[in-house]
Order: sequence, then C-alpha cells, then structure tokens
Amino acid sequence: MTLRIDRLQADHYLLPLPRVLEDSMHGAMSGFEVVTARVTDSDGAEGVGYTFTCGVNGGAIADILGREMPPRVEGRDPSLIEAIWKDLWWAFHYGGRGGPTVLALSALDMALWDLKAKRANLPLWRLLGGYDPKVPCYAGGIDLDLSPQELVEQTHHNLARGHRAIKMKVGRDRLSEDVAKLAALREAFGADMPLMADANMKYTVDQAIRAARAFREFDLVWFEEPIPPDDPLGHRRVLAEGGIPVASGENLRSLWDFRLAIENGVTFPEPDVTNCGGITPFMKIARLAEAFHLPVTSHGAHDITVQLLAACPNRSYLEAHGFGLEAYVEHPLVIANGQAIAPDRPGHGVAFDWDKLEPLRA
Repeated sequence: MTLRIDRLQADHYLLPLPRVLEDSMHGAMSGFEVVTARVTDSDGAEGVGYTFTCGVNGGAIADILGREMPPRVEGRDPSLIEAIWKDLWWAFHYGGRGGPTVLALSALDMALWDLKAKRANLPLWRLLGGYDPKVPCYAGGIDLDLSPQELVEQTHHNLARGHRAIKMKVGRDRLSEDVAKLAALREAFGADMPLMADANMKYTVDQAIRAARAFREFDLVWFEEPIPPDDPLGHRRVLAEGGIPVASGENLRSLWDFRLAIENGVTFPEPDVTNCGGITPFMKIARLAEAFHLPVTSHGAHDITVQLLAACPNRSYLEAHGFGLEAYVEHPLVIANGQAIAPDRPGHGVAFDWDKLEPLRA
C-alpha cells in the first residue's frame, strides 16, 4: 500500500540569544525565529524540517507553511519529493517567488527528506549518495562589535571547541579597524590557520574592491558577501580587481540564482538549506558548482547541512553556526579537530526538544 501524507503541521518559535548580536547590515539581533514543519504519513512516521529568520517575518512563513501548503500536500505520496517540490514552486510562483514562500518550502522539503531517510533506515548523507561523514568546518561568529583582543579571545575559545578555521565579520565604518582585527588574528594564530571575512553585503562594488585589496596580505580563504547578491556583474569586478576568492549565496533563493552568480564570479557558492528551497535544490546547487569545478560551502543550519556536505565530493567548509538552536535539540553537532561529523542516525539526525521549545511559541 502506498503511503500518503496524513498531516503537515507548522509551528513558530522565538529563540532568545544570550547576548545581542550585530553585523554590518542586519543591525542588532536579540533572537532568532524558528519555523518548524512536521510531516506525518499514513503509517504514523514523522519527518521534521525547519527554517529561521533573524527575528522578522517568521509569521508569514508559518502562515504559508501551516495554512496554504497543507491542502496541496496532504494525501500525496511523501516519497515523490521532486514532484511535490515542483508543484509547490509553480503553485506559489506568482505570489511568492522567493521570500517567505521559499523559506516555507525549504522547511517542508527538509521534512520530506527526513521522513524518506527514516523510512530507508539510513542517515540522510548516505541516502543522498554518501561521500565522507567528516566535513571540514569553521566557526562563524557574529562578532563585528568585538575589539581585536576580544576577537582573539573568542578564537581561542573556538579552537578549544575543536575548530581549526575561523570566519570573522568585517564592515566597520573605518576599513582600518577591520584590517587591525585581521592583523591581530594572523599575529595570534599564524599564517596557516584558514581565515575568512564576511561583510554581509556592506559595500558598494568600489568599496569592496578597496577592502579586498586591503585584506589580500592576510591570505583569506574567501571574502564573503562583499556586496548585495543582486549585482552579478559587481561580483565579477570584485573578484577580478580585488584579487580574493568570493563566497556568496546565503541570500539567493533558487538554483537559477546560483547559476547566474557562478557565471559572474562567485567562486564559493554558499546555499542555505533553510532558504534556497530545501534539500532538493541544495544538492542541485552543489552539483552545479561541481560542474564548474567549484567548491560548495554553506550558511546556517549546520546540523542539517553537515548531512548534505557529507554527500558532496566538492564540499569545502561547513559553517558551524547554530543561532542558539543547539540548546533545543537532543544531539548537538559534534566537532573534532576541525571536522564536523555527520551522524549515522536514520534521517537527518536532528530531534527537537518540543517541551523545551513550547514556552517559546510565538
């Protein structure tokens, strides 16, 4: 008997952060919204997915996921993930190509893959093809406001936690302050520690080129989101004139967005599984990058993404940054000697503590 989707449930939570965080463009962030999707099949098995925001617009995502999508998926075969994805993409295309609709679709798609892997009694990374469960990772902090000394202290803490690569925020009003922080890290930890810089779309193209030239002496792995993602030709100029590899993609919403980005100078494509449409397009983006002989990296949702990069021969680094979510899951990500370990539990391996989340319901 063919299984059917019996229920799609959406829930919306607001997770407070222990301290207010800030980057160059999003401003002060005191908490993150998490919207979860739970898909139950006609045999009672459940798959779970989620997406998140920086504290704004989660209600719209939860409404689409909990009100608009259930009538279109309940009663369908949950194993036909490609068919469900395509139908939802086009059903919502006119009123929601990108934005909250794609974040809602991401959570649902993640839940369907979790359910499929559980049904197969396989960890997701093996179901997706399997490559290597040990994935190189870096510590990604929201640390724009830290002084050079505070940044060095934070890095010591991250190294003690098992990290061997670090990403720091740049985009201070004075470029010299960013340069001083990069210099402090290089002085404290040497020339061989992999180091990335993330501007969170702060600069114009000319400003980004100037910054890249100032950063070149520090031998960065990449310069992340130097400009907004809507300027593909600008990325080409930053790469050509700045002389540092460019990472971007956490704010792109489709496979086709990534094609345009890759064709115009993004050398480290960086999808976020919670906002690019889910696991289905994430893996296509990774294969697209592979066709261009490019490494794929990731943004956010490290507990899920470790499974995806563990199935990619062209993976580079996993961003280890849980936005406080690790306090609400049963098995936080394991990091050892610079590598994140994809678990062998069936599904994607993330189990929420629903009782602990309940008081945080939005």
